[in-house]
Amino acid sequence: MTITEHTELVRRFADDFTALQEAVLARMNGICAPGTAAALEHASLTGPVTVVLAHADVLARGAVRRAELSVQPPERLRRLRAHARRVRRARSQAEARYKEQRARRGTGRSRPADPLELRVARTAFAAAFDEALRRELRDRGLPDGTPQAPESDLARWAWEQRAAGGELPAPVRALRDCDDDAFVQALLRDAREEENPYLPHDAVAERWSRHARTALAWGRYAIGQAERDALACSLSVRRTRLDALDDAYQDTAVLAARSREALLRVTDLHDRMRDCVTTGPFAELVAQCRAAALARFADAEPEMWRGVRELTARHRADCPERADGCPRCHRALAAVLAAAPPADTDEDGDGEHPTATLPADGDRYALLADLPDTAVVAVADAAVGDESALCGYGWAAEDGTTGHGDSLASSSGEAEVIGVCAAALSLLEHHEDAPVVLLCDSIEAVKAVDAALRSAAPAVARRTLLFPESRQLMDRLVRHRHRVQVRWLKGHVGHDLNETADALARLALRRATGRILPSAARKEEARILRSLGSGTGPLSVAA
Repeated sequence: MTITEHTELVRRFADDFTALQEAVLARMNGICAPGTAAALEHASLTGPVTVVLAHADVLARGAVRRAELSVQPPERLRRLRAHARRVRRARSQAEARYKEQRARRGTGRSRPADPLELRVARTAFAAAFDEALRRELRDRGLPDGTPQAPESDLARWAWEQRAAGGELPAPVRALRDCDDDAFVQALLRDAREEENPYLPHDAVAERWSRHARTALAWGRYAIGQAERDALACSLSVRRTRLDALDDAYQDTAVLAARSREALLRVTDLHDRMRDCVTTGPFAELVAQCRAAALARFADAEPEMWRGVRELTARHRADCPERADGCPRCHRALAAVLAAAPPADTDEDGDGEHPTATLPADGDRYALLADLPDTAVVAVADAAVGDESALCGYGWAAEDGTTGHGDSLASSSGEAEVIGVCAAALSLLEHHEDAPVVLLCDSIEAVKAVDAALRSAAPAVARRTLLFPESRQLMDRLVRHRHRVQVRWLKGHVGHDLNETADALARLALRRATGRILPSAARKEEARILRSLGSGTGPLSVAA
């Protein structure tokens, strides 16, 4: 293959999604022409290859799921599963290669190192240095940024200054200015109806990347609903429902590919923004601001500054890299100066509900010694699958009652919240006036439920709760906030209630996805409950 032919093939793959995917899958299966394989190695295609494999991964899993639900011959099912495993492996390898390429690119982009004293001061005394830098930026009329990274807003400001001068197209302005729900709907239309050419625009690329995962979750929600509909039918009338499931997988494959593309776009944008402030006049402006901030820091914190100067002077006397400015030494020096981090505290604690803090000592369990004798204690757990938003939940209480069921969740955290809410609502119904305490091994879920109970506002948990099923359960639970507590416990340590809840959740997921026959599910449930009955007794002081 000539250089011209190679270049044309690379250009074609960059412009033609279908051709690139066919070539990538042919290479995966060992039937790729040498010239095509060589073209796929081109650095410009490293990112796009991850996009087409994200799409192929979802489709491959969808083909397996349809075959499972339509009871295909075992040999065909084995072939589909083997193909899905190869695609998943190729996707992981492609993403690893992309990360390696980015790491290599990043090493050549760094600007000259700041003076050692400045690097040590800003690392060891970050809060004080950041405040000095914010003041300097403010006095110059520049964006002062966030407390963690004041220069991030300066980089954005510099980029916008360079990119200024043109009016945004009206569709870009509409995407930039609409609310989050409308933006997610635009992403769903992009996948299901017609590709939106304005999403990659610099003005909305970051927003696209932020919300792409939410749109993908709604794709998995559609798969879950279609899967439920198919399983509710007999095999003889299931074909139409399986066609709907295929459509849901097709849409979700596009959402997965677009989510990956959004990540590539925003990564490229950030690279260009960093380039903007590492060369030329903006780089000089950043250096001036940092140097002036160091002077402000020295005036405001003379003792800290004296420690920095003395330590760096002693270090330079012996450092073999002092001629290069000690480029990698500042972190070790800062560690000598920096104070030990404070112990975790409960900033929101008001004594009404415990929060999801991790105990620092060997006892990492949820202590229950402070509960009244009338309290009803239970453990809730959840299980989620890979293909769809279907999830299972289960719970087991001290008094011997148990429960399990299935729902739809965008994440493991949302599934755990569903389990906690379902368990609590059931126990509240059967134990009048008794306080109910739910234990859960998901910190995210405990924090979300605890925040909603404390504030009496289900909306505070909306970051975790995306789907209507979980939001409705939380709305119902908050009405009983004065009788409910939720606490964290360490999972999978052999405690009867925790193991029972976990087993019931996994059983519920298998039932919801049709991966276990009803008769076998009943036997499995009986076995789980017998196992709980043969345990060492109810929860006493710790779970």
